[in-house]
Amino acid sequence: MMALMTAAIAPAVAIMTFIYLSKRIELEPLPLIIRMFIIGVIMVFPIMFIQYAFETEGFFQTPFLKSFFLAGLLEEFFKWFFLLFVAFRHSDFDHHYDGIIYGVAISLGFATVENIIYLFSNGIEIALLRAIFPVSSHALFGIIMGFYLGKAKFSNSSSALCLFVALIIPVSLHSFYDLVITVFDQSWIYGILPFMLVLWGIGLRKIRVANKHHEKLLKQ
Repeated sequence: MMALMTAAIAPAVAIMTFIYLSKRIELEPLPLIIRMFIIGVIMVFPIMFIQYAFETEGFFQTPFLKSFFLAGLLEEFFKWFFLLFVAFRHSDFDHHYDGIIYGVAISLGFATVENIIYLFSNGIEIALLRAIFPVSSHALFGIIMGFYLGKAKFSNSSSALCLFVALIIPVSLHSFYDLVITVFDQSWIYGILPFMLVLWGIGLRKIRVANKHHEKLLKQ
């Protein structure tokens, strides 16, 4: 039991620590990060209920519709909604990079519970694959969402567009991720690996850009 819980939680702790310490100037206070993580944890249960209800009623049966509506749109909208109405207006959200931290926190809260459920159902043998793909993909979607939320907060002219982009890009990427896994079936890893490499490249670049934006403001 302890080994399984450790395997389920460790990837989120490692990724969150990396994101937190990657902020080059003025580390973020922990209370709001913890709050967003807890919201991510709680979110799992209403989302699972909605997904179960739609599947039971026979909605969204094709791979594309299921991937888009029941995975990408549903999950990313909940994250975006709570980031917007809990973190976005908070006084601790005072730098562009902070959006990334809060985006990753809520995403990893969700991914951690999901990971615990999957490992209890399928065994610890899949822990490494879960860490490399589903958990890290949630974090990367959170990086992208948080990046554009940060840009929206500190943009003088395009905040509405950035808020929209903060939702639509993670929704699209998440939907594509789920669609590839569904369509490729047993050989899914060959389809998802190149996608994940590109996603990591995008995520790391967003981290660098957000940090540079922060440093640029300090020099003004």
